[in-house]
Amino acid sequence: MPLSNLNLSILLVVAICLILVLIFISLRKNASAMQSESLAELRGQLSQMVQASNQQQQTLASQLSDQSSRMEQTLSGFRQQLGQSLQQQTQSTHDNLTKLSERLAVIDTANNQISELTGQVTQLHNILANKTERGAFGEVQLENLIKTVLPPNAYAFQVTLPNQKRADCVLKLPNPPGDIVIDSKFPLEAWHSLQNAETKAEQQAARKQLAIAVRGHVKDIQEKYIVAGTTAESACLFLPSEAVYAELHANMPDVIEASYKARVWIVSPTTMMATLNTVRAVLRDARMREQTAIIQAEMLKLLEDVSRLDTRVDNLNRHFSQAQKDITEIQTSTTRITKRSHKITELDVSDDEDISVIETEVKPAPTLSQATDTPS
Repeated sequence: MPLSNLNLSILLVVAICLILVLIFISLRKNASAMQSESLAELRGQLSQMVQASNQQQQTLASQLSDQSSRMEQTLSGFRQQLGQSLQQQTQSTHDNLTKLSERLAVIDTANNQISELTGQVTQLHNILANKTERGAFGEVQLENLIKTVLPPNAYAFQVTLPNQKRADCVLKLPNPPGDIVIDSKFPLEAWHSLQNAETKAEQQAARKQLAIAVRGHVKDIQEKYIVAGTTAESACLFLPSEAVYAELHANMPDVIEASYKARVWIVSPTTMMATLNTVRAVLRDARMREQTAIIQAEMLKLLEDVSRLDTRVDNLNRHFSQAQKDITEIQTSTTRITKRSHKITELDVSDDEDISVIETEVKPAPTLSQATDTPS
């Protein structure tokens, strides 16, 4: 700001010098009597111009000072706002980086879990690709369901039947219905064909293949695991897949009807759980009937004991009555003996009395048997 004032002062000085030069030239041209008057007039004008210039300079300096103050305030506010904005942006950036780091950690954990899950899926695929391991997979799932619902004495695994066929599981139920065999089956190849079918014709062919596979399993279970006199008249085919079970009921009602006719009930993990709960209720009812029979037998024995006790109480009552009667008779005899003793002690025997008189008054005492028969 001082530099601007200096430039303005220089400009004013230059302007004054130019005016003086012009005046000087004018004075030289007009070397007349009026030269002095013009010079005085010019001096007055110059004085006014100098005063006006000073006023303008002061006004300009004041305006420049005001503008400088306002600019300084504006710059100060701008610096403060800029500082706050930078601080907020820095904090926001730090928070965003922290959140990003946390999310990256979560993503890393999820990635590890996905890697583990991928390995497990690969292992499961390898298991399902092998028929033997696939059967073991279904058996393990069936075993876990049964152990969760039923008590240990209500089932057995890998049971050999009289026809030398080995059943995955046998539910031990009372007759009727008797022991029920459950066998696990999984038509994986046919199901994969249906899942991978793209056209309608491929889907129909895959469904036909799946129906043939399930019918074959139903027939095998009917022939192997329904043994007259050993098992119940029906058996269960356990499908360890809700999707296969839903497909059969949705699009293959003829297969379900064929299983009903063969008395082989197709169950999934969900329906198997409901079936096992029903079996548990049947077992509980059977145990209650057994306990009821035991209670009835014990009640009969208790009634016999009460009857014998009543007989013995009657006998004891008769003994007590006889004893009471004997005690009463004994009391009667002692009373008579006491009275006669008093009479004997009251007798006054003198020399003047005749002995015969005494003999006539004193009678012989009765025996105990006579005393008990004679009333007092």
